[in-house]
Amino acid sequence: MTDRSRSPYRPARRRSSGKGSGGAQSRQGPPAPKDPARRVAYDVLRAVHDRDAYANLLLPSLLRDRGLAGRDAALATELTYGTLRRQGTYDAVLDACVDRSLSSVDSEVLPVLRLGAHQLLATNIPPHAAVSATVDLARRVVGHHRSRFANAVLRKVSARDLDAWLEVVAPERDADPVGRLAVVHSHPRWIVEALAAALGDGPDLAETEELLAAHNVRPRVTLVAKPGRASRADLVAQGAEAGRYSPYAAHLAEGDPAALREVRQRRAAVQDEASQLVALALTRVPVDGSDHLWLDTCAGPGGKAGLLAGLAGQRGGHLLAAEVQPARAGLVATAVERSVRDAGRVVAADSTRPAWRDGAFDRVLVDAPCTGLGALRRRPESRWRRTEASAGELAPLQRDLLCRALDAARPGGVVAYVTCSPHLPETRGVVEDVLAARPDAELLRAADHLPEVPDAAAGDFVQFWPHRHGTDAMFLALLRRH
Repeated sequence: MTDRSRSPYRPARRRSSGKGSGGAQSRQGPPAPKDPARRVAYDVLRAVHDRDAYANLLLPSLLRDRGLAGRDAALATELTYGTLRRQGTYDAVLDACVDRSLSSVDSEVLPVLRLGAHQLLATNIPPHAAVSATVDLARRVVGHHRSRFANAVLRKVSARDLDAWLEVVAPERDADPVGRLAVVHSHPRWIVEALAAALGDGPDLAETEELLAAHNVRPRVTLVAKPGRASRADLVAQGAEAGRYSPYAAHLAEGDPAALREVRQRRAAVQDEASQLVALALTRVPVDGSDHLWLDTCAGPGGKAGLLAGLAGQRGGHLLAAEVQPARAGLVATAVERSVRDAGRVVAADSTRPAWRDGAFDRVLVDAPCTGLGALRRRPESRWRRTEASAGELAPLQRDLLCRALDAARPGGVVAYVTCSPHLPETRGVVEDVLAARPDAELLRAADHLPEVPDAAAGDFVQFWPHRHGTDAMFLALLRRH
């Protein structure tokens, strides 16, 4: 099923500045760039393409540095994320509109073409305005000669709407159902296959299609109220909506999270609801004996550590949060600062070569580095960054981290293995490999500790899904050390 939703954005009306404003600009510095929203979007897309930049980090920085707010900031955001989400679809259309392979198009020109395709095929911007504005951008960023090429290609794109183009460029469902979903919903083929396998979807791939469509819908901002410092009721009183599952979660329909007092005061933060729930599950497993020392082995950037530090402090315990990268360790320190009873301590340390003694901790979280295929709603460029070959490269590290986490847990202690990916080799594959080599560990039924989300159970594991739960696709396994 094609996603026929279209962005409401239209080009803003621009007034002539008159003669007087020119003098003011000359006194205050160079004039502002023409069409700053499209220029920001282009610069982000170019950085993502050329140097693997992260859009969620670069875009806010450029908006701030260039003084974009309101309508311009909203348009820049829509153009950036909309283009990244539907890049695969647009590339299939563009490939049909150029007289050579799309891979041969200059890297400076390709983001212009993708931006133009997004405006033509997925927004309500009139076609003539979309082509004109994009070609004008091309003149400024790639020169007059290549702007003529962009103009010719985009005029071909404008000849059909999205549904008509999909009938041209997407394989027939009966002949190649995976290939059709890959083009229609803009995902690499290998990711479609990996997600279908993780879902256990049938041959018609109906649920896989629901998931792919969910990846192309802008997610709501989810907040976490840090235990002991703020409550969900505080966030609701500021205009947020109570979360569906987590007692600490609230959603913002729109607006800047920093506009909320609790966020500015670091008593609340942005955190996906599934991320909250996997941390909460670890804290709910009964343990005999002591329960005062917890460990987060891969804590950066600190979301789960901030929640765990608050919960540990409320129980009179302490959290040690370890992060191998010093800069990210600094983010973790910010996340746990002023937790209840100052329960959080942060160290820059490699958890595969731990500085702590074995058997020291009652509860251990390992939120392992992964492909990030569970967060494609928020980081759409991630789907284009990984290949099927590279997706398995992290498995040895993931197994090592889980083994070291089990070593760190005391007998009777509990370990949570978490990934923001549903990819089977990164989830149950890692856990099953480790359990086969660790007779001192047993797998617990994770869903028993998340009764508010019964449909997240996947055997003994828990798997969240965007299309089912409105969250990132977080995976959870709970293990007890004997």
